Amino acid sequence: MHQEIYQRIKAIAIDGSVSTYSEISPLANLDMSRQTDRTKIGEMLGEISTYEHQHGRPMLSVVVIHRDNNMPGEGFFKLARYLGVYRGNDDFLFFINELRKVHDYWQETNSEEALPPN
Repeated sequence: MHQEIYQRIKAIAIDGSVSTYSEISPLANLDMSRQTDRTKIGEMLGEISTYEHQHGRPMLSVVVIHRDNNMPGEGFFKLARYLGVYRGNDDFLFFINELRKVHDYWQETNSEEALPPN
Protein backbone atom coordinates (compact mmCIF):
# COMPACT_ATOMS: atom_id res chain seq x y z
CA MET A 1 0.00 0.00 0.00
CA HIS A 2 1.27 3.47 -0.88
CA GLN A 3 1.75 5.02 2.56
CA GLU A 4 2.03 8.64 1.46
CA ILE A 5 -1.28 8.47 -0.41
CA TYR A 6 -2.88 6.62 2.50
CA GLN A 7 -1.75 9.25 5.00
CA ARG A 8 -2.82 12.11 2.72
CA ILE A 9 -6.32 10.84 2.10
CA LYS A 10 -6.68 10.06 5.80
CA ALA A 11 -5.80 13.72 6.53
CA ILE A 12 -8.36 14.80 3.92
CA ALA A 13 -10.99 12.67 5.68
CA ILE A 14 -10.08 14.16 9.06
CA ASP A 15 -10.47 17.64 7.53
CA GLY A 16 -13.92 16.66 6.28
CA SER A 17 -13.02 17.51 2.71
CA VAL A 18 -12.28 15.87 -0.64
CA SER A 19 -9.45 15.97 -3.16
CA THR A 20 -9.07 15.16 -6.84
CA TYR A 21 -7.17 12.37 -8.55
CA SER A 22 -4.93 15.05 -10.08
CA GLU A 23 -4.04 16.40 -6.64
CA ILE A 24 -3.30 12.95 -5.18
CA SER A 25 -1.49 11.31 -8.10
CA PRO A 26 1.77 13.33 -7.84
CA LEU A 27 2.37 11.70 -4.44
CA ALA A 28 3.08 8.51 -6.42
CA ASN A 29 4.77 10.33 -9.33
CA LEU A 30 1.76 9.63 -11.55
CA ASP A 31 0.45 11.80 -14.38
CA MET A 32 -3.31 11.72 -14.91
CA SER A 33 -2.90 12.53 -18.60
CA ARG A 34 -1.52 9.00 -19.08
CA GLN A 35 -3.97 6.06 -19.11
CA THR A 36 -1.48 3.72 -17.44
CA ASP A 37 -1.07 6.15 -14.54
CA ARG A 38 -4.85 6.59 -14.22
CA THR A 39 -5.14 2.81 -13.96
CA LYS A 40 -2.34 2.70 -11.41
CA ILE A 41 -3.88 5.37 -9.12
CA GLY A 42 -7.17 3.48 -9.26
CA GLU A 43 -5.40 0.30 -8.20
CA MET A 44 -3.63 2.09 -5.34
CA LEU A 45 -6.85 3.65 -4.08
CA GLY A 46 -8.63 0.31 -4.43
CA GLU A 47 -5.96 -1.34 -2.30
CA ILE A 48 -6.48 1.31 0.38
CA SER A 49 -10.26 0.92 0.41
CA THR A 50 -9.97 -2.88 0.47
CA TYR A 51 -7.62 -2.62 3.46
CA GLU A 52 -10.02 -0.26 5.22
CA HIS A 53 -12.96 -2.57 4.54
CA GLN A 54 -11.03 -5.58 5.89
CA HIS A 55 -10.51 -3.61 9.11
CA GLY A 56 -14.19 -2.71 9.48
CA ARG A 57 -13.88 0.88 8.29
CA PRO A 58 -15.64 2.72 5.45
CA MET A 59 -14.00 3.07 2.03
CA LEU A 60 -11.40 5.80 2.60
CA SER A 61 -10.76 6.42 -1.10
CA VAL A 62 -14.24 7.97 -1.39
CA VAL A 63 -12.54 11.32 -0.62
CA VAL A 64 -10.78 11.23 -4.02
CA ILE A 65 -13.03 12.51 -6.80
CA HIS A 66 -12.97 13.60 -10.43
CA ARG A 67 -12.69 17.34 -10.89
CA ASP A 68 -15.29 17.39 -13.68
CA ASN A 69 -18.19 15.66 -11.88
CA ASN A 70 -17.20 15.69 -8.18
CA MET A 71 -17.62 11.90 -7.93
CA PRO A 72 -15.22 8.99 -7.50
CA GLY A 73 -14.38 6.97 -10.59
CA GLU A 74 -16.31 3.92 -11.75
CA GLY A 75 -13.67 1.67 -10.20
CA PHE A 76 -14.70 2.90 -6.76
CA PHE A 77 -18.28 1.76 -7.31
CA LYS A 78 -17.19 -1.57 -8.83
CA LEU A 79 -15.02 -2.24 -5.80
CA ALA A 80 -17.85 -1.29 -3.43
CA ARG A 81 -20.10 -3.82 -5.16
CA TYR A 82 -17.37 -6.46 -5.07
CA LEU A 83 -16.86 -5.90 -1.34
CA GLY A 84 -20.61 -6.13 -0.78
CA VAL A 85 -20.82 -2.58 0.57
CA TYR A 86 -22.96 -1.27 -2.29
CA ARG A 87 -25.89 -3.20 -3.67
CA GLY A 88 -28.00 -0.37 -5.07
CA ASN A 89 -27.99 1.58 -8.30
CA ASP A 90 -27.86 5.18 -7.07
CA ASP A 91 -24.14 6.00 -7.26
CA PHE A 92 -24.62 9.56 -6.04
CA LEU A 93 -26.53 8.51 -2.91
CA PHE A 94 -23.98 5.79 -2.12
CA PHE A 95 -21.14 8.27 -2.62
CA ILE A 96 -22.70 10.85 -0.27
CA ASN A 97 -23.42 8.26 2.41
CA GLU A 98 -19.97 6.67 2.22
CA LEU A 99 -18.30 10.10 2.25
CA ARG A 100 -20.26 10.98 5.40
CA LYS A 101 -19.21 7.69 7.03
CA VAL A 102 -15.55 8.30 6.19
CA HIS A 103 -15.60 11.89 7.46
CA ASP A 104 -17.42 10.90 10.65
CA TYR A 105 -15.14 7.94 11.34
CA TRP A 106 -11.84 9.73 10.82
CA GLN A 107 -12.90 12.95 12.55
CA GLU A 108 -14.03 10.94 15.59
CA THR A 109 -10.91 8.76 15.54
CA ASN A 110 -8.65 11.80 15.24
CA SER A 111 -10.44 13.47 18.17
CA GLU A 112 -10.00 10.36 20.30
CA GLU A 113 -6.31 10.13 19.42
CA ALA A 114 -5.87 13.78 20.41
CA LEU A 115 -7.21 13.15 23.91
CA PRO A 116 -4.55 12.95 26.64
CA PRO A 117 -4.22 9.58 28.40
CA ASN A 118 -6.13 9.18 31.69
